[in-house]
Amino acid sequence: MYTYEVNLKWKGKRKGLLSSPVLPQNIEVATPPEFPKGIEEIWSPEHLFIASINSCLLTTFLSIAENSKLQFISFDSKSICNVDMIDGKYTITEIILQPKLVIPYSQKPERARHILEMSEKACIISGAIKANIRLEPEIIIEHNLVPVGNSF
Repeated sequence: MYTYEVNLKWKGKRKGLLSSPVLPQNIEVATPPEFPKGIEEIWSPEHLFIASINSCLLTTFLSIAENSKLQFISFDSKSICNVDMIDGKYTITEIILQPKLVIPYSQKPERARHILEMSEKACIISGAIKANIRLEPEIIIEHNLVPVGNSF
């Protein structure tokens, strides 16, 4: 069993400070500006939620790519979380993950796409979510760059 601890301290108004005894950085959080008395330019629970899914996609992909010996040049991912009012309650209705993977010419794009799909399905965080998750990968074949994904 693994245990992860995060602590939260209220800092006044609609703000708090997240910390962990095993991490050196704290994260300021607040009610998002779309809600009453929300604050701009501070991470919100919604940002942290979608960030956890996106970062889980990355870390799971790195593990599966290494085990599969997939060479790649770069990985970037955009994630979007849609929130709608349903039956008078705010609900996360859809999560869209848009990873962009650059692979060398020697790698097969279908295989890279399959590894991305496996990564989304194997992600611990994605598996714990009821909302629909849509994966929209983009695979780019680069003819002139040297792969870095094989130097784990």
